[in-house]
Amino acid sequence: MKPSIKLFTTAAILALSLSQAKADEHALFSTQSLTPETALKAVTAAMKQCRDNGYQVTVAVVDRMGNLQATLRDRFAGAHTPETARRKAWTATSFRTNTSDLVGPTQAGQQQSGVRHVSGALMLGGGVLIDAGGSLVGAIGVSGAPNGEADDVCARAGIAAIEDDISF
Repeated sequence: MKPSIKLFTTAAILALSLSQAKADEHALFSTQSLTPETALKAVTAAMKQCRDNGYQVTVAVVDRMGNLQATLRDRFAGAHTPETARRKAWTATSFRTNTSDLVGPTQAGQQQSGVRHVSGALMLGGGVLIDAGGSLVGAIGVSGAPNGEADDVCARAGIAAIEDDISF
């Protein structure tokens, strides 16, 4: 068989395989997202937890694609906290990982350190994924507590406040 015929045959088989795969797939897919009311309930509960712990913070919730759904800044939270909270939530959804789990592996000299250069990524604790029935529906970010662990506690309180609403 000539090389050009063999190449044509291989290309034809590949095209047929791809067209069959496409025929088996749907043209559209569905996703679950938090309602604005649910996102607001989560930010309110997270802020309450931080206030109860003596911290002035900003809390942000993003949808599964990283788009901001709700944000709330306490009156004495630092000017940097709204953007920091949003970036923590965005980072969690973008990397599909809680930000506390990204702090160590992305330190300088580590194999994954390059992701710290991704525009908008923030490798600090306080960004926690929101899961509903095994599906990612968003993330919550908290900024302003004394450290990432304290931010995480508040974020988890926000998620706990909506767990019954989002379980299915």
